[in-house]
Amino acid sequence: MSDVRTATALVPAARTEGDALVMAVRGEIDLHNSPELRTELLDLLAKYSPKRLVLNLREVPYMDSSAIAVLVEALQKVRKAGGKVLLTDLQPRVKSLLDIARLGSIFVLCTDEAEAMGK
Repeated sequence: MSDVRTATALVPAARTEGDALVMAVRGEIDLHNSPELRTELLDLLAKYSPKRLVLNLREVPYMDSSAIAVLVEALQKVRKAGGKVLLTDLQPRVKSLLDIARLGSIFVLCTDEAEAMGK
């Protein structure tokens, strides 16, 4: 396990663990800050090319469609490399949004990071 960079407001922690890139995401993600999340995600994906992208969303109480678009773009990048995106620790509002958009079938939804690391 190794930390991959210094913390920012949206991504306070990121580390590599085996073939996985594990990122903690924090705060509401909307049209105003989703470009920052996109930049961080795509930069780290380009640098580490993980087979598994694990996004811990424990501290994300809300996200809008722009945040979903960022997640889908990251999913497309990871899938091109034969990988998958796992979302953990979903808050009820975020889980509901994913369910409404029927995205629970394209992302792997996990209770916590330990479950995600076992997949």
